[in-house]
Amino acid sequence: MKKMKALIVAAAALSLSALLLAGCGGAPANDKKAEDKAPAKEEKTTLVVGLDNAYPPYGFIGDDGNLTGFDIDLATEVAERNGWDLELEAIDWDAKDALLNQGTINCIWNGFTMEGREGKYAFSKPYMHNEQVVVVKADSGIDSLEGLAGKNVMTQVDSAALDVLEDEEGQKALADTFAGGAAQTIGDYNNAFMQLESGTVDAVACDLSIADYQMAAKPDMFVKLEPLSTENYAVGFAKDGDQAMVDAVNKTLKEMYDDGTIAELCEKWGEYGITIDNWVLVD
Repeated sequence: MKKMKALIVAAAALSLSALLLAGCGGAPANDKKAEDKAPAKEEKTTLVVGLDNAYPPYGFIGDDGNLTGFDIDLATEVAERNGWDLELEAIDWDAKDALLNQGTINCIWNGFTMEGREGKYAFSKPYMHNEQVVVVKADSGIDSLEGLAGKNVMTQVDSAALDVLEDEEGQKALADTFAGGAAQTIGDYNNAFMQLESGTVDAVACDLSIADYQMAAKPDMFVKLEPLSTENYAVGFAKDGDQAMVDAVNKTLKEMYDDGTIAELCEKWGEYGITIDNWVLVD
């Protein structure tokens, strides 16, 4: 019994010694020094892309419920090659400038026309040729722009097509002949084409790629008229934004063209009207 008590006392003494040593701060002090010496972790760059999620084939919601599209594939590859995180933000297209200037998004990458907007954004180099066109039903009897006189023509709000139709040096004179003296506007092109198909409107003014996508989906339903204008797509950043990011996007897109990635993506989206023939960022 005495031996047992002696062992218990000895064990208690050892435990107390250990606690006292720990209280003196030997190990924690070393940990503190290690923390002080550890370098701060670098914050990873994030590419936050603002887009219209009803703008096929550049950005739209696929059958699986996820965002997809040609421009999304481009942005994904550019972000990966630069070691950036990527965030895709479906936005109200009307609010794009405010979101960009607030820093909620840091670029607009979504079949974004640069002509006429050069003073408002810091653009990447143009990467894709585009046109503004008018689509009508194949059985409409309309075969020229002049045939739109007195017709209901619809386009997307704040779109490049609307800009052309409101521009005195563009096609405003043509738009003045439309029913109501101007083009009607709607929030997205998918609904515009639904109205065209149902006969609610007579024509839709839109980007060439949108027209080609809709015509590829319903080849016997729609035809397009001659172009309203020709232009280019580019990635739009805030005017006083991150020039290093703009330069990196230009450099990476060029590398993707050189190594055949762009050709592969154009082939992937070929059935939606995308073609390597319209790619312009080659230098």
